[in-house]
Parts: sequence; structure tokens; C-alpha cells
Amino acid sequence: MCNLDSNIETNLKKLQQQLAALIQFYKQDLDYQQMVYEFWNAKDILGHLTFWHESFARNIADLGEGRKPNPLKGKLSEVNKQSVETMASSSIETLIDRLKKAQTIIEQYIYNTAIGIIPYKKGSRGYSRQEHLEIVAAHIKRHLKDLNKRYS
Repeated sequence: MCNLDSNIETNLKKLQQQLAALIQFYKQDLDYQQMVYEFWNAKDILGHLTFWHESFARNIADLGEGRKPNPLKGKLSEVNKQSVETMASSSIETLIDRLKKAQTIIEQYIYNTAIGIIPYKKGSRGYSRQEHLEIVAAHIKRHLKDLNKRYS
């Protein structure tokens, strides 16, 4: 295994650990309508994370299949608002299922060396496979820390 694959494996494991912890949090049967941020409750955060994970999965799958990716468009604040609004009608169980499916797709393509830079959002720079894993794991970790703080 080359060094890059080893780094990807390490970062993939970190992401898998964060996802497992996130899913475990949402299997506690808590009141996920509690506000965590000014405008987002705990369920909104899961919708937000699922939305972005599905975007990562779509983009990496497109690249892996030789298609031109169509990354999200708009200012980050607008896309984040969209992430919550489009997921609002989904149940916790549905969001977790969608999150797991996105992760499966990511894992299917993350070792594909033909994939160079994965787009993140139009107007933003893309990321290498390794960087993308690091950023996504850190994003989940940050929100999970806030969730645990709110519910402790």
C-alpha cells in the first residue's frame, strides 16, 4: 500500500468513527427538536450533515464514473440554509439511512487514483480525496461536539 493510500485509509477510519458516533447520538431517542444553534435544532443538524455527505458522494461518484460533477451552487450560507430546508420533512431514520448510503458510495470511490480534485461547491476550491475526508470528519466532529454539549 502506498503512502497516499495509507493516509486515505487513516482518514477514512476517522470519518467512519465520527459517523458511527453521530449515528449513535441519533439512536438515543432524545427530543431532537431542541435548539442547538440559533436557527437549527438537532434534527436540522443531521439533515445538514446528510445533505453535504450526499453532495460529496455524488461528486466523487461522478468523477469515478467519468461524468462531470455538478457541485452545489450559491453562497455557503444559502447552501447551508438549503441543506436544512430540503431535509426538514425527512425522519431521523431516513436521514441516517441516506447518510449511510452516501458513505457507502464515498467508500466505493475514495481509493480511485484517477480521481484528483473533488469539487466542493461552485466558486470554492476543490479538495483531494485525503483533504475531503479530513474536512468531512472534522465537520461532523464539530457538530457532534455541539450536540453532545447541548444534550449533556
